[in-house]
Amino acid sequence: MRRLIALAATAAVVSTSARRVARFRPPQGEPEPLDLTGLDAEGAANRLAELIRIPTVSSRVPGATDAAAFERYRERLAELYPRTHAVLEREVLGDGALLYRWRGSTDEPPLVLMAHYDVVPVDGQDWTRDPFSGLIEDGYVHGRGAIDDKGSMVAILEAVEALVAAGTTPRRDVHLAFGNDEEVLGVGAQLAVTALTERGIRPWAVLDEGGAVVTGMFPGVPGRVAVVGLAEKGVLDVELVTSDVGGHASAPTRGGAPARLARAIMAIEEHPFPARLHDVVLGMVDAVGRYADAPYRALFAHAGILRPALAQVLSRAGREANALVRTTVAVTRLEGSPAANVLATRALAHLNIRIALGETVQTTVDRLRRVIGDPAVELRVVSGSDPSPVSRADNDAFALVSAATRAAYPDAAVAPYLMVQASDARHFSQICDSVYRFMPFDLSRDELAALHAADERISVATLHRGAGFFRHLIVHL
Repeated sequence: MRRLIALAATAAVVSTSARRVARFRPPQGEPEPLDLTGLDAEGAANRLAELIRIPTVSSRVPGATDAAAFERYRERLAELYPRTHAVLEREVLGDGALLYRWRGSTDEPPLVLMAHYDVVPVDGQDWTRDPFSGLIEDGYVHGRGAIDDKGSMVAILEAVEALVAAGTTPRRDVHLAFGNDEEVLGVGAQLAVTALTERGIRPWAVLDEGGAVVTGMFPGVPGRVAVVGLAEKGVLDVELVTSDVGGHASAPTRGGAPARLARAIMAIEEHPFPARLHDVVLGMVDAVGRYADAPYRALFAHAGILRPALAQVLSRAGREANALVRTTVAVTRLEGSPAANVLATRALAHLNIRIALGETVQTTVDRLRRVIGDPAVELRVVSGSDPSPVSRADNDAFALVSAATRAAYPDAAVAPYLMVQASDARHFSQICDSVYRFMPFDLSRDELAALHAADERISVATLHRGAGFFRHLIVHL
């Protein structure tokens, strides 16, 4: 009898599992075709190239930022998009953040479209072309900021300019928030949030840079996946400092400042933060897994049940996947003795930490202290912010972003996503529960690898399709 009961239970489990896998399929229905009316691919590429030629490089060093270049960029923006600047209200916040208002036909809460026009330096990078030439070659626009993030700004403005020219009035107000200091974690976006808050404005939805359309990034899924960020990890910068009496290098002592610092670094390296599958990542697995090949689809269909095991699998699936499931620690800078023959009186390591959802700056610092286990190692918090709140994925705002994505990329799976980098969007979480992080660009591995690195570029066709995405988004408000 017990054997019969066991066999019946096993059969029931197998049957339930088979039904779950059978229902685990992509959503049905054809997306609306993408309308590219009024959008000029070649013109957009030329305008992006012009803006790339203005080197709006951000710097944390006081006085090192070329303020004249930023002013020139703002002036050229108005010249390149005259209709937009004739119809939309524009104000400059702080040192150069831009906030536009395009009045809609109703008083419903507005849509905010974000981008930033400052870029990271190119020093020490081996570019094959001049990074500020704005060269258009072989169907690509080359240069610093082509994707991050002047490409997004141009895609937005191309859509707005075309719709203004056609006499379109959006249903809701549309605000354009263009930051000037995102790359140095500046205050431009915070000033925009403050301005909207003082006016009693709470956005319906906010869209900033973040995920993109990628291929081959998810195991078992051969096609394209569009990942839309619902949240972003926290950021924490920490210094580990050890001290010693120093002396001449010809007579060293064991366990000096660099050795103690090295032991602390190795302790952190050997005891990584635990891997956990947050609900946002589980939602991504659920959405993407429906497009997977049969064996993987059977696995992903049971992701909720297999959550701990799947977290371990993702932690070993590569750098990007590992960053989705745990707090990561990167040692980015080391300092020791200033002279080759002098023992260090002080050794320092800078840690750049990305905090997983569910953890905080305080819990992260507490764990680092426990792992290091050496009171002689001083831990200094330079700066830090907790992970952002998680935006909604069950409302009309997310549905519209998904619909616009599917219109632009009909064959792509649209999935929620955890952004492992920091963006200006996190500041808008104070006033909106629908803050999304997505660049509507189809990017290869090589193109993604060029972000903040040499040979950044975007294809003319991708830029054109990105403008179509924003056009769809605005028209269907």
